[in-house]
Amino acid sequence: MIVYGVALLSVCLILGMLIGEALGVALNVEANVGGVGIAMLFLVFASNSDKFKELTQGAAGSGINFWSAMYIPIVVAMAARQNVAAAVDGGMLALLAGVAAVVVSFALVPVLSKIGTAPAVEENEEQGAV
Repeated sequence: MIVYGVALLSVCLILGMLIGEALGVALNVEANVGGVGIAMLFLVFASNSDKFKELTQGAAGSGINFWSAMYIPIVVAMAARQNVAAAVDGGMLALLAGVAAVVVSFALVPVLSKIGTAPAVEENEEQGAV
């Protein structure tokens, strides 16, 4: 039942766009500020929420899981394309800032992966030592 996935995606997108527009007005920017990203977060939280647990199981769950899996790569691809076009128009400083952000992100992957696995390793060591 992909229809439930589309319905959940639609609700998340509408809420995200409304909040993004409100942020744009509050910040005095004539643009939607992060509406698609907010919608993506809503979709991730909603699809993993206990309130939607009944919807995420069975035939309806396949639709929600499909759109949850498809939405994030689509949004990332759209944002990356826009950022590259803006960086090329923005000049060398914008390109340098983009490259620096990517390099820092890649450098932080090992650090973040160690943070995520450190408690599990310590628990296993404690159990083995006892």
